[in-house]
Amino acid sequence: MSDHQYGRPGQPEPHGDPRRAPPSAPPSGGTYDTVPYVERAAPPPSGDTVPYPDPGTTPPPPFDDVFQGEPGVKRRRRGTVWSRGLLLAAAQLVLAAALLFRDQLPGALGLASLVASILPWLGALAALLLLLGLARRSATATLAFLLPAAAWGWVLWPRLTAEPVPRDDLIVVQHNVSDDNRDIAGTVGVLLAARPHVVVLEEVTSPLVEQYTRAFGDALPHREVHGTVGVWSVHPLRDAQEVDLRPDGAGPGWNRGMRVTVVPDDDTPGVAVYAVHLPSMRLGPTGLDVAARNQSVGLLAEVLSADESDAVVVAGDLNATLDDPALEPVTALVSEPRHGLGFTFPAAFPMVPIDHVLARGAAVTEVRTLPRTGSDHLPVVASVDLPWS
Repeated sequence: MSDHQYGRPGQPEPHGDPRRAPPSAPPSGGTYDTVPYVERAAPPPSGDTVPYPDPGTTPPPPFDDVFQGEPGVKRRRRGTVWSRGLLLAAAQLVLAAALLFRDQLPGALGLASLVASILPWLGALAALLLLLGLARRSATATLAFLLPAAAWGWVLWPRLTAEPVPRDDLIVVQHNVSDDNRDIAGTVGVLLAARPHVVVLEEVTSPLVEQYTRAFGDALPHREVHGTVGVWSVHPLRDAQEVDLRPDGAGPGWNRGMRVTVVPDDDTPGVAVYAVHLPSMRLGPTGLDVAARNQSVGLLAEVLSADESDAVVVAGDLNATLDDPALEPVTALVSEPRHGLGFTFPAAFPMVPIDHVLARGAAVTEVRTLPRTGSDHLPVVASVDLPWS
């Protein structure tokens, strides 16, 4: 081996040459070529992956207080498990208050009606906030979930566990059939499968009246229609008259209310049946617009208050849930049992119960939804217990 190959100043030394190993240290004051010599620490004891920290050094933070940012960089979380997630905990408190004190919510901007419409879904919102609290590793937000959960159970659990006691004195089917529903035969088939004595329909435009009448045939031979609402019945009908529910701004062609007497037996006074379709709620730039609907609610309440019939049934699309304080003028006069959630709209994924059968003098013992038709509403069927049966 000659010096013109190895060891000459400025000549790089081949790496990994098994014939030559570097000495433990360079000659005094010298270097190996141009790279300074650095003495490496001894490997850790057998079985250890990292050397123990030197005495007096600060131990690393616990895992709960760090999170991984950029690769190889750990940063400390802000706050503690109790101080993190305070906004999430506050949101849970707001949900609990909305559930427990919904009757005291202001009607401005339609807030009370909005909360009433989504009341059952507040539990799902609370569960979402719980997941966010767990992601934040916030004990405060996690424990705060117990408040809306308890409030939801207090308000809605009795409705989910109540057992109806159906009676078949009078079976009433109520359905907003939708004026663009072209499956008349399929819709009528679903309604007749419930074996009703009375069927109340909304959004029955003039061209559809005869089509529904022919489809019902001998099963429901009696009918009365006013405007876009109608009643078909097994029993004779009498004293049909329009009920004016027009809010301000509605024209003379806005006819969405009627009253008719259903006579189950010649020896009975008959049942006053109201077919109604209240105005819709509209979401506008100033919030939920409920003024027209609330005005029609007041008009309906006036008519019901003046009706002296022994038995009264109100069936229709009220565009309001029974939890809505705005509907109280009507629900103070006629009522419906709370069995289940009764979602009816929209039919593709029902989220709100706005189609109802209410009664006074008679008792509605069960209300349930029927299968979907060609409408954007689900039909409902109610069992009514008559006072003289």
